[in-house]
Amino acid sequence: MRTAFWLAGAAALVLANPASAGDTIKIGFVSTFSGPTAVIGNDMRNSFELALDHLGRKMGGKPVEVIYEDDGQKPDVGKQKTEKLVQSDKVDFLAGYIWSNVLLASLKTAVDSQTFLISANAGPSQLAGELCSPYVFSTSWQNDQTPAAVGLYMNANGVKSVFLIGPNYAAGKDMLAGLKSTFKGEVKGEEYTVWPSQLDFSAELSKARASGAESIFVFYPGAAGVQFLNQYAQAGLKSTMPLYTAFTVDELSLPLQKENALGVPGAQEWVNDLPNEQNKRFVADYRKKYTGLRPTYYGAQAYDAAQLINSAVVAVGGDTSKKDAMKAEMEKANFKSLRGAFKYGNNHIPIQNFYLQDVVKGAGGELSLKTVATIVTNDQDRFHDKCPMK
Repeated sequence: MRTAFWLAGAAALVLANPASAGDTIKIGFVSTFSGPTAVIGNDMRNSFELALDHLGRKMGGKPVEVIYEDDGQKPDVGKQKTEKLVQSDKVDFLAGYIWSNVLLASLKTAVDSQTFLISANAGPSQLAGELCSPYVFSTSWQNDQTPAAVGLYMNANGVKSVFLIGPNYAAGKDMLAGLKSTFKGEVKGEEYTVWPSQLDFSAELSKARASGAESIFVFYPGAAGVQFLNQYAQAGLKSTMPLYTAFTVDELSLPLQKENALGVPGAQEWVNDLPNEQNKRFVADYRKKYTGLRPTYYGAQAYDAAQLINSAVVAVGGDTSKKDAMKAEMEKANFKSLRGAFKYGNNHIPIQNFYLQDVVKGAGGELSLKTVATIVTNDQDRFHDKCPMK
């Protein structure tokens, strides 16, 4: 069935009558703009808007119209919003998507309608493997890749055992599987928590302590990451069970986690201090436009999504009916990514570097994330060989 899902999309790309190109480039952007995780969606929107500023608010000589839709962090709502954007608004592109379960619920709508979807965050394993599509690209990663890099770092530092904790949904399962795919030590236990409602992790922390594990690995984005880290420190585990994370400490959570985040390493394909000129401009202009805020990897990936879309539109002179040509251009990753140059695998997931990031305290006492080292270069996800596209 999954192979048939991809084949239907591939056939449609070749056989469908092309849609007529409009006077504007219409982009539907699905993210979370309400509730505790709205800060993530807002950062993505801020960065997407900054990218449009840098592009002069035009692509291929045409003005850009963006329709932002709130998924409420719910798969059924995300699917409904995606259907509305495709069927009623008739957008040329879809972008955004924080959550893997929301993206998976929305995927068939995009593929069946032959609408290019650019995931600026979510990277479920199915998307990289059997549900890959000619219409779907990522400007982030496959979920497993970041925790897999953390596992390599833990091996290099001689960590012998770990207790795993994460949320019970698609990305949480991918993240813990990613860590296990590279970590060579013993996994002493594995706990999944109710997502997104559970914010009390005392039971899981007690199990971790009792397991005898040397360390803990967690994946908790947003408010859950703040709560987990604070409870971890309050439980007195920081001095006895080192914590390793993926997507738990970022520029959004750091002001709330404060010094509890010191000494908690993570990995990422983008950190705000990467030295390329495009990234320096992005960080400086973001801080200037959005006073008091610092960009995150969520935002950097959304910025790159706008640039990827622009590369496709420019290549066809604004004629978005030329889907084959746009697909071919996007596959080149021919734009200045904030992370530096990368290339796409056969499944449209980036092949890229992952960096060790750590929290540092500046001279004035302010906390920020810093690139410490490169953990792995030109990393390709482990599901690409399951993708029917070659």
